Amino acid sequence: AVVSTQSTGDRKDFCTATSDPYRDSPQPIGSNATISAPHMHAYALENLKEHLQPGDKVLDVGCGSGYLAACMAIMVGEAGRVVGIDHIPILVEMSTTNTRRHHSDLLDSGRLSFVEGDGREGYPADAPFDCIHVGAAALDIPKPLVDQLAPGGRMVLPVGAPNCTQKFFQIDRSGDGRVSKKNLMSVQYVPLTDKDKQVLR
Repeated sequence: AVVSTQSTGDRKDFCTATSDPYRDSPQPIGSNATISAPHMHAYALENLKEHLQPGDKVLDVGCGSGYLAACMAIMVGEAGRVVGIDHIPILVEMSTTNTRRHHSDLLDSGRLSFVEGDGREGYPADAPFDCIHVGAAALDIPKPLVDQLAPGGRMVLPVGAPNCTQKFFQIDRSGDGRVSKKNLMSVQYVPLTDKDKQVLR
């Protein structure tokens, strides 16, 4: 399912004209943000696939250029819902434009939407979520995101300081509400930070 989904969504549609969309490394998309390397998108989707089932509700924090949110919207089917959130308006606009190139049905149906906001606070209007993906590294695990994870849900996110080795965590909420944390591997992501700090970086 993950391979077919990634094949359906062409990374070239979600990268800038000057980037190398198929190179297995992060590519700049402007505003000090990147689209993650293909292997990291594949890893995230594989890890989250049991929580990207038809009808599931998903939050993509730091949606960037919109690629992963579009992939997840394909996986959750017509009854599912994906919200991509970013605090940089031009990236929200970019995500929408990129998705419209070949997947306007996802937007027109309401299955996928992109909103402007501080993703560290989640998106209470549509919470709780069966699946949360965070595409930038927070210094600590944001409590609002944990609180908005549905029973049986899963979140993956990088945690750590900028320009340092970070940890890629899997957070699970059991059916009875208990939360567990697992360190999956070491990674290096751009920081999940304040809007002004990101733009000025």
